[in-house]
Amino acid sequence: MAGKKKRSIWNIFEDIEGDKVVWMIALLLMLISVLCMFSSTSRLLVSGQSRIDVVKDQLILVAFGIGIIIAIYSIRNLGVLRWLSKFGFVLSFALLALLDLKADLGFVRSVEINGARRILQVGPVQLHVFEVVKVAMIMYLSWAMDALKRGKLKGPEKEIWKKIIYIYAPFVITFVMIIPGSNSSALVIGLLMFITIIIGNIGTRDMLILAGSAVLMVALVFGIYKISGGSVFQRVGTGISRIFEDDHWEQVVTESPTGSHEYYQALDKIRQPYSAKIAIHEGGLFGKGPGQSTQRYVVPDISEDFMYSFIIEEYGVFGGIIVLMLYLSLMARGSLIVRYCGNDLFAKLAVAGLTMLIVLQAFLHIFVNCDIGPMTGQTLPLVSHGTSAFLCFSIAFGIILSISRYASRKIKKEQQESAPLVERESIKQDLDTLDDFESGMNSDDDDLIDIADEL
Repeated sequence: MAGKKKRSIWNIFEDIEGDKVVWMIALLLMLISVLCMFSSTSRLLVSGQSRIDVVKDQLILVAFGIGIIIAIYSIRNLGVLRWLSKFGFVLSFALLALLDLKADLGFVRSVEINGARRILQVGPVQLHVFEVVKVAMIMYLSWAMDALKRGKLKGPEKEIWKKIIYIYAPFVITFVMIIPGSNSSALVIGLLMFITIIIGNIGTRDMLILAGSAVLMVALVFGIYKISGGSVFQRVGTGISRIFEDDHWEQVVTESPTGSHEYYQALDKIRQPYSAKIAIHEGGLFGKGPGQSTQRYVVPDISEDFMYSFIIEEYGVFGGIIVLMLYLSLMARGSLIVRYCGNDLFAKLAVAGLTMLIVLQAFLHIFVNCDIGPMTGQTLPLVSHGTSAFLCFSIAFGIILSISRYASRKIKKEQQESAPLVERESIKQDLDTLDDFESGMNSDDDDLIDIADEL
């Protein structure tokens, strides 16, 4: 057919709906993850594997991630996402209960790693529960706040009781259930939930009640930890030591005899954060180049908790700035999508909450790598090694893109329904008259000159 645009691999991206910038950010972060997995650490290699095998595994994970994004992006009805979101708290509660109760059901069991329980072993798969909870609770609260506004919540007639049942209680319960596994995750997820609720235009009194409840729960947990002598809520002690620790481990390393127990104990305390700073320092402006990192042999978790320092060591400050700009661009595009969602509170809260999740975790990761604040164990979204985190962030990107698709369709509809600023027929008539004037076919020169001036 004449005039029909020829399809090719170069223009197929033009036909994709939704926010194309967010698409590019997700794909670029995934590409960076493949490059980093190739050379980040030998710890990822198991017996008989080469680095090519690690890259193949990461490419398979990326393919799954892209598949998840496309599947969620293809959901055209926002009501489907809204309906699924109301089960977010039930899912979070069930997973956290299995974790905290140290469940061992054969096929599903709670796993303790480094004195903390954060993982459920589901057959051959390890599920990082907190990564699922982050996304699930943001979506749940988005649904709850929207349903409250629209009067769709069932239960007591008084609104305050609905808030307690559907918002306050899930917030506090989730926050407390995370603490036994990770203080930092409890604070991060609690902050994200609080921000989501604030964005939902909840009243000042409600915010104070919510904040007061969280503080009361923290005090209660701390009290139980003290009364039990540290046997209950053991991770509280870990968090306190990271924030208020007075031991000068550097001094212990320099003053203790080399090879002594004190020497190695102190060295283990400073090994990872100091090696991360060394990696950043040695990276310089342009980095050492792909595969040339030396600190990957020193930092066992460089592919997870210290990925940003590794990126700077191999790709320099410029590489670090590129990664930083990707997350900042996501924050900018997320705010734009929120604005385009109109009066749909669920869509606004979901995009705002998930965008904040990705960006906030990225900055926490970067701050720790730059020795700003205590260690939190937060990975770099869509870049650091970790199957559960990677797939959960893929879900987050899929939801953002699905809602951006809804927002773009809404904008187009409003544009089509809006009245034009100037009537097309009037412009056509004036242009026809001007053509007659230029060709000498009309004698009313004064009127034609006025039309020409207006055009």
